[in-house]
Amino acid sequence: MRAAILFSMLFMCALPVVAQEQAEESAPAPTVAEPIAPYDDQLLRLSEVLGSIHYLRALCGANEGNQWRDAMGSLIATEEPGPNRRARLVSSFNRGYRAFSTTYTSCTPAALLAVDRYMKEGVSLTSQITGRYGR
Repeated sequence: MRAAILFSMLFMCALPVVAQEQAEESAPAPTVAEPIAPYDDQLLRLSEVLGSIHYLRALCGANEGNQWRDAMGSLIATEEPGPNRRARLVSSFNRGYRAFSTTYTSCTPAALLAVDRYMKEGVSLTSQITGRYGR
């Protein structure tokens, strides 16, 4: 669903032209809200999971390079989001990355358990999104 917010100024009385121009210049520019997919909450969570996995797998020596960051890039390319939606997806990825980078500085059994759980959650989210929405 695409929602548009339109701002317009209507003058009921005659105002001098100069006053009208000043009012129009100070009015906020019209903005167009980006469409939100019904699965955005799941997609944002998946982005966060990918960020977490990206950090934890590297920390635990998986030597996968940018596999998980590239997966995030593919997700964004597939979705073709507008700038605001893209920023939210990237922010979620970064939040997932930072959450574990502040917690773990070395690979521990708890970090490995987190990787396992996040991998399962990522598979589940992907399955739910593609199964229900076909993306």
